[in-house]
Amino acid sequence: MIDPSIIDGGLAVDDRGELVFANDLLLSDYKRFYVIKNHTPQFVRAWHGHKKESKAIVVLQGSAIVGAVAIDDWEDPSTNLKVHRYVLSAKKPQVLLIPAGFANGIMTLVSDSTVLVFSSSTLQESSGDDFRFPSRYWDIWQVEER
Repeated sequence: MIDPSIIDGGLAVDDRGELVFANDLLLSDYKRFYVIKNHTPQFVRAWHGHKKESKAIVVLQGSAIVGAVAIDDWEDPSTNLKVHRYVLSAKKPQVLLIPAGFANGIMTLVSDSTVLVFSSSTLQESSGDDFRFPSRYWDIWQVEER
């Protein structure tokens, strides 16, 4: 199974303003998108998985912790699976690619964070490939003090 991966984007600034980009993201791989804005910072939306559907996640505003875990058993997954944990920020444009076979979740870190999600499946295709687990099933949501 392929692990999640990051596509680095960029930010161009000149006298006209700013341009955020991710030129290596192939939009032809995706069929729809949606935008997530939580009502409060540190709200967890997790865990949502798909056997066939892949995702691409971009933080447009603010920052978020994003987790992805490869599911070993869709009816009763192990609680000790390796969770890939990322901190994404609009200040460092990146796209997180989450392959099919993973569950994912997000926790926004600051007010007014905006997360853009691209999906490889239509809503109809996704409805037959939808698995949900409790938000703390894999509890990666603590902010790490350094």
